[in-house]
Amino acid sequence: QVQLVESGGGLVQAGGSLRLSCAGSGRSFSASPVGWFRQAPGREREFVATIRWNGSRSSIADSVRGRCTISRDNAKNTVYLQMNSLKPEDTAVYYCAARTRISSAYYSYRQEHEYDYWGQGTQVTVSS
Repeated sequence: QVQLVESGGGLVQAGGSLRLSCAGSGRSFSASPVGWFRQAPGREREFVATIRWNGSRSSIADSVRGRCTISRDNAKNTVYLQMNSLKPEDTAVYYCAARTRISSAYYSYRQEHEYDYWGQGTQVTVSS
């Protein structure tokens, strides 16, 4: 079992930055791929970024590429999403998710159904 807690959201002006954190508990967290997704009001949840268990490779959505980076510190059981040059359209609830089932070492998981555990989300609001 893995529990995930997101933090770091808030209200920021356009052009600003935020760093979201996803703190995981459970033995398998450090061995799990972790993804970030977001859901804006009235829209479906969408993929933002994912990182492999050892941080060796990441995948970023086109909508945030060049403005967001994902990283992890397995010693702290935490995955980070650094978001820069924020835009009003980045306003959403941001969720982290962990995949604990058997995973490929070569594949980046970008779909919701590919993850097993989810956090409760953290609100990011970008004002214009």
